[in-house]
Amino acid sequence: MTLSSTLTEAPSPSGAARAGGPAARAARRRAALNWVAVHSLAVAAALFFLLPFVFVFLTSVMDDRQALTTDYWPTHWEWGNYGKVWDTPGFLTWWRNTLVYAGAGTLLTVVSSLPVAYALAKFRFRGRNLALMAVIAMMMLPPQVTVIPMYLFWAKQMGMGGSLWPLIIPMAFGDAFSIFLLRQFLMTIPKEYVEAARIDGCGDLRTLLRVVLPMARPAIAAVALFQFFYCWNDYFGPQIYASDNHQAWTLSYGLESFKAAHHTNWNLTMAATLLVMAPVIVLFFFAQKAFIEGVTLTGVKG
Repeated sequence: MTLSSTLTEAPSPSGAARAGGPAARAARRRAALNWVAVHSLAVAAALFFLLPFVFVFLTSVMDDRQALTTDYWPTHWEWGNYGKVWDTPGFLTWWRNTLVYAGAGTLLTVVSSLPVAYALAKFRFRGRNLALMAVIAMMMLPPQVTVIPMYLFWAKQMGMGGSLWPLIIPMAFGDAFSIFLLRQFLMTIPKEYVEAARIDGCGDLRTLLRVVLPMARPAIAAVALFQFFYCWNDYFGPQIYASDNHQAWTLSYGLESFKAAHHTNWNLTMAATLLVMAPVIVLFFFAQKAFIEGVTLTGVKG
């Protein structure tokens, strides 16, 4: 290779300068505008859902007087509002009751619904279709239809009024929506896996725990997420059974009482609302990550 050819192939300083010049900036600007145009609907939807949370947060750190005005930006950041809400008598009790209700209810629902869904998906027995129709029919039944007989049974016959146990115990007998969702997912698991486990000597329970359960993690995560959110946000149930006992209130019911007591202190009301929502939002993002990882790691590989 000659010296002249080497000099010919080397990029000139003027060409390198032109690469970062106006043409390159214009190209980057066009790429940015193209990205905004493609994602404009997604950005608009994100802002539509994000702005209410921003409003709640900004109001929660205002003082009492500014919270009643039309100002949207705090003049003084009152972080002590969260401390006032946290120190409210009964707030920690509401937290504890909600965690017990949501945690126990989610665990009992998953444990009781998975075997039923497994039986409806993988077993062949007389009346299976009738049982599935009964599950679907229970999904269509509004809870308000059964609230009176359930209240008479749990509060009057069993004497459990003023507590959350009438809401927790029935979850140990399965949930129609959870059973149906798990059953639909378990139908997609190839039957060869179940048959291979049985050939290796596994019983039905061991097959469920060792083979089906790891593959059903995405559906289990979704069911647990739905049930936890339902229990955490449930207002109707605690109002029916626990309204007479302040020590059994949950966050959803206690927040209504807090709002009534501080109806002019919108900053404290917004701070309490944000403290109630924050765990659910954080859990959603963690559960979403676990859900995606479950789909990736437990997918069926050929």
